[in-house]
Amino acid sequence: NVHILPQTVLYMADSENFINLEECRGHKRARKRTTMEAAFALEKLFPKQCQVLGIVTPGIVVTPIGSRSNRPQEIEIGESGFALLFPQIEGIKIKPFHFIKDPKKLILERHQLTEVGLLDNPELRVVLVFGYNCCKVGASNYLQRVVSTFSDMNVILAGGQVDNLASLTSEKSPLDIDATGVVGLSFSGHQVQGATVLLNEDVNDEKTVDAAMQRLKAANIPEQNTVGFMFACVGRGSQYYRAKKNVEADAFRKFFPSVPLFGFFGNGEIGCDRIVTGNFILKKCNEFNYNDLFHSYTTIMALIHLGSSK
Repeated sequence: NVHILPQTVLYMADSENFINLEECRGHKRARKRTTMEAAFALEKLFPKQCQVLGIVTPGIVVTPIGSRSNRPQEIEIGESGFALLFPQIEGIKIKPFHFIKDPKKLILERHQLTEVGLLDNPELRVVLVFGYNCCKVGASNYLQRVVSTFSDMNVILAGGQVDNLASLTSEKSPLDIDATGVVGLSFSGHQVQGATVLLNEDVNDEKTVDAAMQRLKAANIPEQNTVGFMFACVGRGSQYYRAKKNVEADAFRKFFPSVPLFGFFGNGEIGCDRIVTGNFILKKCNEFNYNDLFHSYTTIMALIHLGSSK
């Protein structure tokens, strides 16, 4: 049951079931139709003025409905998905953004970034960013170029590379299934706080995962009105932990018992160790060095706090 109108929706679904690859393999038109039909059907559930961002990924991380303290699930294979519904929150702006790679227009204009709150915005605190169709030639370079325009600011940056964009409010702007681009959400407001940690390739057992979670816990982000995100490489999961399942999500729950966790298994991760609160900023990465922000065989864990309840 939804008790308040959502203003912004972020949904993620697994690739195999959302696109139905068995039916559409080799048929771009059928694949596009299947994706768009699913997006239309889902978005009819939301108010017309609602901003909707949907992405399709190889695997999903989700906290089942019922209680925010439920055990989060790493669903590497199988039907899965979730939708996060953000209401209008006083003092906070959540804005979706979308930049499509255009070979005729290689430079992003400043006004494009300003309009979606990524530049000239002193209240910007967190950016979730996703590159889609990144297997295409030049797509990864485009993603890095977009991120570089705002990565040197004192903001939390987290995300990764996904299979497809399902929707950015699909009825308003029909999607080109073959296009590549960058989408995401920007979170602005003085009360927004955030933190991220990077679980690199050396984090490969429960002990080292716990150590990473302790770093995230040390950020002292309030747990009330906070959501967690996990963006992991498809090469991690149970195979990375000697067939043991749900290692990273379980570690998150141990250190953050009341914070719901959502995310995906994707094809590349974006982020580093960083904390942004009202009066404290810590960056443990060089925003001008792409190797510090763009990774593979890693996991990014993030916390976003949306202010205290009134």
